[in-house]
Amino acid sequence: MKIAIASGKGGTGKTTLAVNLALRAAETRNVVLADLDVEEPNSAIFIRGDKTTEQRFFRAVPNWEKEACTLCGKCAEVCQFNAVVKLGETILVLPQLCHSCFACSELCPVNALPMRNTPLGWLRGYQQGRLVFLESKLDVGEEMAAPLIKQTISYMDEKLSRPEFQFRDCPPGTACPVIAATSDADLVLLVTEPTPFGLYDLELAVETMRQLDKSMAVVINRWGIGDGKVLRFCEKEQLPVWAIFPNQRKIAELYSQGELIYPEVQEFREGLDAILARLNELKEASE
Repeated sequence: MKIAIASGKGGTGKTTLAVNLALRAAETRNVVLADLDVEEPNSAIFIRGDKTTEQRFFRAVPNWEKEACTLCGKCAEVCQFNAVVKLGETILVLPQLCHSCFACSELCPVNALPMRNTPLGWLRGYQQGRLVFLESKLDVGEEMAAPLIKQTISYMDEKLSRPEFQFRDCPPGTACPVIAATSDADLVLLVTEPTPFGLYDLELAVETMRQLDKSMAVVINRWGIGDGKVLRFCEKEQLPVWAIFPNQRKIAELYSQGELIYPEVQEFREGLDAILARLNELKEASE
């Protein structure tokens, strides 16, 4: 079962939930946790496992071969992303805009734009008990996260034996990286906080996931600050709230020290167990 842990904004507690939930589940199950916030991954702060793998990832970018080119301009016409531009007698390739769709290369009548691999980022894998943890990170200067996220998901599906649960610590927001991280998820857990900012961005995230036709559940973090409008929104929209975690100084202290929360805070542990019970019900119902 693939569970994406997402939110409309950063700082709501996605990583806190993802790491603690995955390690709690791994006490009795085979679990995979992937940090797909590839621009700034930080789940590894809480992992104490041994490194088992390291792999480079690449993406394909067209390489203009001037000698073969007839300057017909077909490549610039078919590029939907303006990554290929015809300037006089020069074909200019802008790698930062390229989505590796191969259109310019495949449709060039003289094969003057062969695709070349360019470094994209890396993946590192760790083993901690029954947990396999994967961390992917973009190279400095790379701008598009979605290709690396998709390659990481493909790696999980192809290289790892099917775990009972695959948890994904997703990027914040509602843009392309989130779409890539949640597109094949069985369930999206939306983490929010009871503040005006939390509610506004939850509304955006819910609308995005509905466009993708995703099953959703909500987890409210830092309960005790703000107001109850988030809870009323969930009731109105018939969104199940699976757990409510309190706003406690102890939780903040543990997080700031890179420590797990559920072994020390009973309310947090009970909330995780409630989520896992719901996941088990869904898993059994689908089998």
